[in-house]
Amino acid sequence: MKKILVCLILALPTIITLPISTAATAQKKERKAGKEPAPETKQIPPEQLESMLKSMRESEEIVSKLKFQQGEIKIKDGLATLKAPANFRYLDPDQSETVLVKLWGNPPSKEKTLGMLFPAEISPASPESWGVVITYIEDGYVKDDEAAGINYNDLLKEMQEGTREANPERIKQGYEAIELVGWAAPPHYDKAAHKLYWAQELSVASASEHTLNYDIRALGRRGVLSLNAIASMGQLQAIERDMREVLSFVEFNEGHRYGDYVAGVDKVAAYGIGALIAGTVAAKAGLFKLLLGALIAGKKFVIIALAALGAFLKKLFSGRRKKETEPSAVE
Repeated sequence: MKKILVCLILALPTIITLPISTAATAQKKERKAGKEPAPETKQIPPEQLESMLKSMRESEEIVSKLKFQQGEIKIKDGLATLKAPANFRYLDPDQSETVLVKLWGNPPSKEKTLGMLFPAEISPASPESWGVVITYIEDGYVKDDEAAGINYNDLLKEMQEGTREANPERIKQGYEAIELVGWAAPPHYDKAAHKLYWAQELSVASASEHTLNYDIRALGRRGVLSLNAIASMGQLQAIERDMREVLSFVEFNEGHRYGDYVAGVDKVAAYGIGALIAGTVAAKAGLFKLLLGALIAGKKFVIIALAALGAFLKKLFSGRRKKETEPSAVE
């Protein structure tokens, strides 16, 4: 029921943009101009309209109680710092959970995020809303020596095949099929900053608009800081601009930076850059349940099963692990 209400809230501006009275005025003008009037807009039943308006009021009430932060923000006990400019605002983990669950219709998560970033001028309850979910995966130091040699077109084909193979299980569990259309922005790794970004275009079976999944990964001494933004493809230009800005103001603090790694002492991750892009880390952290479970596609939220990814990830990385994995956990 929650998902249905969320969809109604998001669809509301479109549904009631042209009420009957406005349509009648437009038809009179068309008659004067000698044109055939457009078909009359279908009227919403009063009880349905009241329910939708009530849901909107409840959503705005939730937003009014959120305490956004700006400026310099320390996350995860000093692990990293966000220097959020005036056009961004941050919510702590508890309030981010409120947005994800109560506003965006996700199931509650056992593992909370490190918070979320939002564009300052858009309410999280708005149909145009989008946010950046921040998480941290402490699997060890991710070696980047293979980054320059990755064929991202080949990697995309593997990911597309795996997504198709996971669809029957996804449908069996009551969720919609998903197609990985392609790169919305091809992967790029900044070796000097140790930051990686890419974007995917996704299509959900019943959605009229494709979904944009924009990802940033910042590599650190003991793990990876993950920032994921999900929106519609129509927002690509604005989000790509804003996410490049996010890329610049997220930094690990001293002692946690990539260059602080101590060989022979610190743990080395059992995967490389290719695995980060393809989703091994995201799946392990439960992000496919949390984030891809809230795909904004055609104003609908789609819950995607984490279990359906298992076979794909096993197949994708079974041949790759020998190249990316150290003989032991510590170099």
